[in-house]
Amino acid sequence: MGHFRFRKTFSIFPGVRINLSKTGVSSSIGGNGATVNVGKNGPMVTLGVPGTGLSYRTPLSIAVIGILLLLIVAAGLAYLIAPESVRMLLHWWQPRWF
Repeated sequence: MGHFRFRKTFSIFPGVRINLSKTGVSSSIGGNGATVNVGKNGPMVTLGVPGTGLSYRTPLSIAVIGILLLLIVAAGLAYLIAPESVRMLLHWWQPRWF
């Protein structure tokens, strides 16, 4: 048998949200593809492929922070070398007018 869920989300700034549910309050930072959520279970990272419904959620740890920083640095260096290629890879799921 199913059950009802309640959730209300308020956007404070672009990419920053406050989430209210019947089990508590949490905050989220990020957007499509990568989000950090802080709630009653502690900080969590969600990485997903936008538009597919596929995602992976894990507790935030020093190792996860290190991996994310390495990915950001690698993306930054790749952007310096080939900006159009990086833009194309980061926005492959969006329609062409974006």
